[in-house]
This record gives sequence, structure tokens and C-alpha cells, in this order.
Amino acid sequence: MALSLVLEATEVLEIFQWKQDQAAIDGVALERKQDLDDELAEVFCYTLLMANDLGIDLAEALKTKIEKNNAKYPVDKAKGSDKIYTEL
Repeated sequence: MALSLVLEATEVLEIFQWKQDQAAIDGVALERKQDLDDELAEVFCYTLLMANDLGIDLAEALKTKIEKNNAKYPVDKAKGSDKIYTEL
């Protein structure tokens, strides 16, 4: 199932392949909205299936991850920076 999740995620990425500026990204997102809807739905479906099979509460996992990120990347140090947390 993890393989299928990754494969579907790469299909999302493929839609944006070779688009280098924001205008191109925005344009393809509009032009291929239905394709994006479909691919993101498949990513979501595999995510839900995996979480269910593994007994993961996604709402709780997301809350915990946000708390971890807040600790690792405090806004006053990380905002506007591309540094990883060990470099802040």
C-alpha cells in the first residue's frame, strides 16, 4: 500500500514537472484541475487506508506533528528561512 501511495503522489508531481515559475504552476493547476482532483483523491484514499490498517488516528497524528514542527521551527527563527532546524 505504501508503494501505491508513493506512485499516486508522483502522479501529482508529474503534473507540475518542468514548471519553474509561479505563473506556470498556477496555470497548470487550473488547466489540469480535474486531474489534480483525481490524483489527490487517490493519495488521500491510500493515506486513509494505511492509517486504518495500521491503527493510526490521523487527526491525532497531525496534531502531534504540528506540535513537533512548532518546537523545531519557531516562527521567530524559521519564518522566511530555508534552513533546517539544526541550523536555526
